[in-house]
Amino acid sequence: MTSATRNQVLSLYMRVFRIARGWQSTLPQDTESERRYIVQEAQTLFRQNQQLTDHKSIKKCIDECEARIEIGLHYRNPYPRPIYLPIMGLATQKGRKLKAQQRMRKQAKPVYLQSYDKDS
Repeated sequence: MTSATRNQVLSLYMRVFRIARGWQSTLPQDTESERRYIVQEAQTLFRQNQQLTDHKSIKKCIDECEARIEIGLHYRNPYPRPIYLPIMGLATQKGRKLKAQQRMRKQAKPVYLQSYDKDS
C-alpha cells in the first residue's frame, strides 16, 4: 500500500468516527444505538479489509466506504440500503443451472455492499 493510499484510508476511517460522534438520528431515542452501529460497522469492515494489498481491491473498498458515507448522510440512515433482485433473480425453470441467476444477483449488488460478498 502506498503512503497516499494509506493516508486516504486513514482519513476515511477518521471521517467515519467524526460522523458517528456527531450523528443525530431522525428518532432521538435511536441516536445512541445508531452511533454504536456506525462505529462497530466501521471497525469490522476496516479490520476485515486491512490485509488487502492489491491496489484495485483497496480502491474498491475506498469507493464502497465513500458511497456508504454519502448514502448514510443523504438518507439520515446508517444502515445499508436493501438489495432488490432483478426479475427472475431467484426463479429456476425446470432444473436449469443457476449460473445465470447467480450472475444477475452478483451484478445487482450495489457498490456499497461489496464487502458483504462471501465469494470474493
